[in-house]
Amino acid sequence: MAKAFRKLALLSLLLAPLALATAAHAQLRDFKGKVDSIDAKAVIVDNRKGDKIKFDKIDTTTVKGEKTKWEEIKKGDWVAVASKMLEKPRKAYEVNVMPPQEEAGEDE
Repeated sequence: MAKAFRKLALLSLLLAPLALATAAHAQLRDFKGKVDSIDAKAVIVDNRKGDKIKFDKIDTTTVKGEKTKWEEIKKGDWVAVASKMLEKPRKAYEVNVMPPQEEAGEDE
């Protein structure tokens, strides 16, 4: 009986990191940048560092911040899009519309 309990305990210790790694992949990450283009189904965000990423709108996508509806978001708006990093295609779970940002290198 004690031998079986030790095996079970050892097995659970070995499998715990796998469970944690799977949960970590499910965490949402923010991608911040300027809206390059948007339509009813997707938004492309440019982080102004050379990366442009397309995010698909889903039924549960929420919009908050300066604007509260997907239809109000326009090209040039600054946003933070919450998505899962490894998900393909990337889905926009939440779009936070931020106040206009000053770009590096612009004269005042």
